Amino acid sequence: MRRLTAGLAGLALTLAAFGAHAQSAPAAAAPATPAAIPAAAGAMSVENTPIGDLLADPASKAVMEKDMPALVAYPGLDQIKGMTLRGISVYPEAQLDDTKLAAIQKDLDAAKK
Repeated sequence: MRRLTAGLAGLALTLAAFGAHAQSAPAAAAPATPAAIPAAAGAMSVENTPIGDLLADPASKAVMEKDMPALVAYPGLDQIKGMTLRGISVYPEAQLDDTKLAAIQKDLDAAKK
């Protein structure tokens, strides 16, 4: 009888702990995914074009020199040439938000014309 009582008490404690854990762990809100910034047909893209490709093209390099001079002069540029501007925007030191990315995309679109 003692074993049954102890077993039931243990089960009750386990269920209570499980219920408390399930109730106290709120669902984490998913981080907001930024909206993609569309590029004009044939234009380089802040979303999909690697930084190295942006700098290899004379027209887009001029845009980068105008809009992101600190990036063009960045000592670690070789390390991020395979990344996109959207990709580096997650780093605060890049100083790239959606507004800045949209402005760069607008300039890239205009440069392609």
